[in-house]
Amino acid sequence: QVQLVESGGGVVQAGGSLKLSCAASGRTFSSYTMGWFRQAPGKEREFVAGINWSDGGPFHAYTVKGRFTISRDNAKNMVFLQMNSLRPENTGVYYCAGSRRVGVLSQSGYNYWGQGTQVTVSS
Repeated sequence: QVQLVESGGGVVQAGGSLKLSCAASGRTFSSYTMGWFRQAPGKEREFVAGINWSDGGPFHAYTVKGRFTISRDNAKNMVFLQMNSLRPENTGVYYCAGSRRVGVLSQSGYNYWGQGTQVTVSS
């Protein structure tokens, strides 16, 4: 099992940047694909970005390509989401998640979840 704790959220103006962090504890962190999801008020949780355990390859939702970048540091058991050029529609609670599979885009494909960190982008 993996325990995940997110941090780095806050309130920023449109066009600003934030970097989210996810600290993981567990015996097989390097064997988990890690992902970031966003849930806006009253909406479903949506995939933002993921990074594989098999080859370390990142993959991002089309809506954030060129603005957001996911990365991981297995030695430190951490996953990051660098968010640039933020827009009001990026507002929501961001969750870190882990999966034993690769290239997972769906919420149901992730087995472990953090508590989330709030990101608010003002216009």
